[in-house]
Amino acid sequence: MISHAASIIREAEVFVVTAGAGMGVDSGLPDFRGDQGFWNAYPAYSRLGVSFIDCANPQHFADDPAFGWGFYGHRTNLYRETISHEGFHIIKKWIERNSAEYFVVTSNVDGQFQKAGYADDRVYEVHGSIHWLQCQTPCGSAIWNNDEVIRIDEASMRARPPLPRCRDCGEVSRPNILMFGDRSWLPDRANTQEYLFDLFLKNNAGRPIAVIEMGAGSAIPTIRATSERIGWNLEHATVIRINPREPEIKAPHISMPCGALEGLRMIDVLL
Repeated sequence: MISHAASIIREAEVFVVTAGAGMGVDSGLPDFRGDQGFWNAYPAYSRLGVSFIDCANPQHFADDPAFGWGFYGHRTNLYRETISHEGFHIIKKWIERNSAEYFVVTSNVDGQFQKAGYADDRVYEVHGSIHWLQCQTPCGSAIWNNDEVIRIDEASMRARPPLPRCRDCGEVSRPNILMFGDRSWLPDRANTQEYLFDLFLKNNAGRPIAVIEMGAGSAIPTIRATSERIGWNLEHATVIRINPREPEIKAPHISMPCGALEGLRMIDVLL
């Protein structure tokens, strides 16, 4: 299994890196799997009986923006402070050694790939990014960098004023992230990334492709489905699925039942 994965990576001319929430766990980011996992990360919400889905609701930015920014402001600060783990750099080393083309597709909104040195125009963030803002109304189509200083009362998990505001109309802004039941998300940035990714696949379809999937669960299967679509539709693509809980994938694709960093290190030893 590991030796097969190493041989695929050794011969790859193209890398597609697909990553779900499990990719961030090795960087110390919280695992929101199930209400208990979320409450372990945020005890204040446990006391309130509030779930991740309750918090990730865009309506808070209109009805109770201090609550909305309490959750997303805390995550903004956490992601800014997080150091991308060694696995990001192992993959980047493989890409550079092979002089290969690459693209990243991730459901994560944390910006860790860019922080680890991956080019912004080679990353498709399917749910948006916490490092970009938009108007919560929205009053227009503007999306801008999140350079806000957001102070959080961690006992109540509410943001202290002043809250981030729209540059055009002055209303409270929100992260440019696709939330649950979201009708206000501005997808233009993600749509541009998706266009570039589709063009990338079209231009590289005939070359040996290693699809390295990490930490992508089946509860929200966007990333798993992307990996499988590439693996089954492109003749020269092989998926390496690294997942400690749900590693299953049919041959000739490769299943590794372990965490992202552990799996990448095991392959790297053989390279």
